[in-house]
Amino acid sequence: MVVAVLSLAGVFLAFYLVAHNLGWVPPIPCGVGDCGAVQSSRYAWVGPIPVSAIGLTGYLALFLLSVLGLQESLARSRLISLLLFGGALAGTLYSGYLTYLEAVVIRAWCQYCVASAILITVVLAATVPEVKRILDR
Repeated sequence: MVVAVLSLAGVFLAFYLVAHNLGWVPPIPCGVGDCGAVQSSRYAWVGPIPVSAIGLTGYLALFLLSVLGLQESLARSRLISLLLFGGALAGTLYSGYLTYLEAVVIRAWCQYCVASAILITVVLAATVPEVKRILDR
């Protein structure tokens, strides 16, 4: 349930950034840092896809997997545990890379990106108990 709630928060955060990247909302208010510099950098897109859309997809996948894992028939599924933990780990590693880019390359911080990095790290921590289920035979 914790992963479901946290990943749903990530869905909302990432959707807001996607909406900004696609021009659906006005410029992002950034009380701390320089969101504009980060969001307009060449690292904000992977080809034609905004990085925020990658985050949105990841958070949606984690949310759906966590809800599936709450179903009684799938509560002991090693596959769902593996996908939850693996997805959270991949998201955390990618977010770490993006945080490195903010700090070292772009030299600007986006408070929403930092919030997402913290959020996906907490999601990863919440999926650590899934490792036991993955390894149980």
